[in-house]
Amino acid sequence: MAEDSPVRCVVGLGNPGDRYSSTRHNAGFWFVDELARRHGGVFRSEAKFFGDACRVMAEGRDLWLLKPTTFMNRSGQSVSAFARFYKLGPEDLLVVHDELDLAPGTARLKKGGGHGGHNGLRDIASALNGPGFLRLRLGIGHPGHRDAVVDYVLDRPSRDDEAAITTAIDRAADVLPQLLSGEIQRAMNALHSSDK
Repeated sequence: MAEDSPVRCVVGLGNPGDRYSSTRHNAGFWFVDELARRHGGVFRSEAKFFGDACRVMAEGRDLWLLKPTTFMNRSGQSVSAFARFYKLGPEDLLVVHDELDLAPGTARLKKGGGHGGHNGLRDIASALNGPGFLRLRLGIGHPGHRDAVVDYVLDRPSRDDEAAITTAIDRAADVLPQLLSGEIQRAMNALHSSDK
C-alpha cells in the first residue's frame, strides 16, 4: 500500500485575540499550541503569512505550525500564502479544527471531504483549489439547534467539556510520529481506537 505524504505543516484554526482564545472555535489553536509546547517551539507573528508561525523539530523532521490571524472565514489567505512560500501542496498539510458533529473528547482524522459548514475549511479549500488536505476534527459537541451554533462556538466550553477536549488534543498529539512519517492510516487506527 502506498504511503501518504508526510505532514509538513500543521495549521490550527481559530480566531485571533484574547476575546476568542478560550472559545470552542479555537480548538485548532489549542492543538498547535500543545505541539509547540511539546517540541519547544515559539510562535512569531509573520505578516507575509497573515498569521503566527513556528518551526519545530519533531521525530527528527522539520515541522511548521501555523495559526492564521485573519479570523476564521479568511483562513485560506494565510494557508495559501504559507503553502506558496514553502512550496507545499494540500497533501503536505494537516488542518486542525473544531467539529460540532463530534462529542467533546473525540478526535478524528479525515482525508479530504466537504467543509460541513465550517467557514475556515471552506475558505482553505477554496484558496487551495480543492479539499485534498488532511483534517484533524476535534469534537466540541452541538448546541442542539443550528440557530444557536454561532453563539455556541464563540463561547467557552464547560469545565468538563474543556477537560475532554484537552484529553483529545493530547491523544491526537501522540500520533504525530505516524503523521510525520506518512503513516496516516496507522495514525487514524491508533487515534480512533483510543476513543472512550
